[in-house]
Amino acid sequence: MHHHHGHGHDHNGHDHHGHSHDHSREGNKKGLLIALIITTGIMLLEFFGGLITNSLALLSDSGHMLSDASSLALSLAAMWFAARAASSEKTYGYYRFEILAALFNGVTLFLIAGFIVHEAYERMFDPPTVSSGTMMLIAFIGLLANLLSAWALIKKGDVKDNVNLRSAYLHVLGDALGSVGAILAGAIMLIFDWYWADPIISVLVALLILKSAWGIISHTVHILMEGTPSGIEVQRVRSELENIPGVKNVHDLHIWTITSGMNSLSCHILIKDEEDDQVILQKAIHLIEEKFHIHHTTIQVERSSLTHGALHE
Repeated sequence: MHHHHGHGHDHNGHDHHGHSHDHSREGNKKGLLIALIITTGIMLLEFFGGLITNSLALLSDSGHMLSDASSLALSLAAMWFAARAASSEKTYGYYRFEILAALFNGVTLFLIAGFIVHEAYERMFDPPTVSSGTMMLIAFIGLLANLLSAWALIKKGDVKDNVNLRSAYLHVLGDALGSVGAILAGAIMLIFDWYWADPIISVLVALLILKSAWGIISHTVHILMEGTPSGIEVQRVRSELENIPGVKNVHDLHIWTITSGMNSLSCHILIKDEEDDQVILQKAIHLIEEKFHIHHTTIQVERSSLTHGALHE
């Protein structure tokens, strides 16, 4: 069994796309932290604001903010956990915690969205009066804060290349949409006194929440089921490996995700008896790193004389 860890454990602190160095990692953390603090503050403001002004649109936007605050917190936790060493009990360290937390987060969002839709349904028939002026003011502060977080992420972090940051950034932008919706609802109520605008807009925001919740749930379940990482085709990996001179076939190939942006691969490679196994192993490792950016590989090199139990593939 040839284990190869290469960059597997040495770059515990770095993000697992390899290329970014410490300063950008610090920047990523800073950007996320600023965005998290702003988002949490606005979430509380909109929650209490929604209770005071009687606006469901504000409440649902604060639900949306909750989804973002939790995803920002998860991204930060992922970076923080990634810096913690693995123990003999948990050989992968705590990476998977991020995935479990994300799953829990997705389920919670479903419940929030359900609650909003239910409440909106009740309100449709007898829309309560909403203090639309105050509501618009709060939603406007929310919008400014969102743009501020987006700016902090772009300025401090590496939004283009880091998966965590990119998703945080998209979340924050989605949030800005929710705030724009609430401002719109406020304006309609202020000008036309159409109080049904509030429940209608809140249902639209609830749909936004459902969309992100569904994304989170399906993504995390796929990871927990050891699904193949998105963007990697197993067949392509297999054929690339089988193209290495001296390789007869590749079997028992598995590729899975440990936590977002950190993938693992294991396989058995059968080689011609006269080939040098270390040379082929080295080529295989390089190929997997260069072409597929997987730094955590375990490859078992075999010659025809080796027998092992038939594989249930």
